[in-house]
Amino acid sequence: MVTIRKARVEDVNTELKMREEGFGQNPAFEAFIAEENDRALGVAITYYRYSTWKGRRLFLEDLIVAEESRGKGVGRLLLDFVISHAKNNDCSGVMWQVLDWNKSAIDFYKSYCVSIDSGWLNCHLDF
Repeated sequence: MVTIRKARVEDVNTELKMREEGFGQNPAFEAFIAEENDRALGVAITYYRYSTWKGRRLFLEDLIVAEESRGKGVGRLLLDFVISHAKNNDCSGVMWQVLDWNKSAIDFYKSYCVSIDSGWLNCHLDF
């Protein structure tokens, strides 16, 4: 019998859920870490998606660089790695989102000659 319950704090993402969902039997995402001397400087989290018109794509969910490591090329190393990973896995491209107020990120991405769509509105249904 199906039951319905109110969501609890435990239902939000946790380290344990990320371990299970990223490194378990059926990973939902991949994570790439930039590190130096065993110290994490940044992370990129990706997953595959499929486009009716463009086929297999790699979606870059997060590109996070520690504040003290920004402006030192860590983000460029991570993004270059993600692009290479997509090409090596027969993707037709990489997609991601950037907030319209994040000028430094937008400028960084524009240095890659990316297309930034203005006509698409993000829709999401949260559970």
